[in-house]
Amino acid sequence: RLYWIADKVVEMTVEMYREPRRMVEDISALGLRHVGYAIPTELFAPFVSGAVEVVRTMTTDEQAEEAFRWSLTLVSKILVRTILEGSTLVMKAINTNTAVSLRKAVAIAPRAKRATELLSITVGTQSISPLYWSIESGSLNCAQAILEDLLVIRADRETYYYGCTELFTRHPDVIQRLFADASNLIPT
Repeated sequence: RLYWIADKVVEMTVEMYREPRRMVEDISALGLRHVGYAIPTELFAPFVSGAVEVVRTMTTDEQAEEAFRWSLTLVSKILVRTILEGSTLVMKAINTNTAVSLRKAVAIAPRAKRATELLSITVGTQSISPLYWSIESGSLNCAQAILEDLLVIRADRETYYYGCTELFTRHPDVIQRLFADASNLIPT
């Protein structure tokens, strides 16, 4: 696994020069996945330093070393920004897989925005679904709490809030996905 990561690092640093716009999109998507893995952002700077030190031992070309350092630092900064912006209270609760944490995270959201908090986290042009992430990562307690919260009817003086429409708009295949990956959530 470590060799694969090292290969990807080198590939990303080279591709950053070839296709910078595509790489920013790809790195942002990778960063959102790292939000779900609860990767500490403090580890990125030492990783970059270590990778640059390894390259330094492999070449005497200072320009190549500087280009690698600059590119990898840029990749690291994009990842850290994406992780920090995407680390919402909902995603942190999903990482603990406790329904109580998820309910507390959503309790501070306004009624009109609860469904959005549970169905979409967007950083730049990339988006991840906390519901689908909780299913993929096996955090089924949180997935159940998300579904229950979305399907509760709430009201204030002016309007009613019901997340069913938002659920099926964002995830038209949610029923098939539940049957395939989390069939015990179907009764929810």
